[in-house]
Amino acid sequence: MPRVWSMVVVLIAVAAAGCATGPRFDTKEFDKRLTPAEAVKNSQGVAGTRVLWGGMIINTNNLDKGSEVEVLAYPLAPSQRPDIDKAPLGRFIARTSEYLESVDFAQGRLITVAGLLAGTREGKIGETHYVYPVVEPEAGHIYLWPVGSGRRTEPQFSIGVGVLFGR
Repeated sequence: MPRVWSMVVVLIAVAAAGCATGPRFDTKEFDKRLTPAEAVKNSQGVAGTRVLWGGMIINTNNLDKGSEVEVLAYPLAPSQRPDIDKAPLGRFIARTSEYLESVDFAQGRLITVAGLLAGTREGKIGETHYVYPVVEPEAGHIYLWPVGSGRRTEPQFSIGVGVLFGR
């Protein structure tokens, strides 16, 4: 009987480890209320603020020294995954000194970034003028969510009972 309990404990541990996905950035020192749109409105007052933002990649641009990722921001779920079922919060640029492979950081992928606000930058969305807040991620604080992680932001469970009748 003890062997059965040992197997049950191992199975539970493996299942729990499989559910523990995502970046799990420590959020104590981040301003959780500041959105990209609000950062643009008060760009001078929030420069240097630590933020934890995420969203859907619009474009990745590789530069001579690093990369920039344009992101359409969404609220973060408790797992720190962008919740694309909610209304977007504006756009931002994640600027890093690292080279990011644009095939991996492709349009439509989800990303979570933790870093410092480094001001704003003007740009265009089509023909429309736009001001982007620029985030400089801290080392190791860019999380690219796996392909096919679906639209759900939280685990979904269902239990059912079925009955099959033969003829």
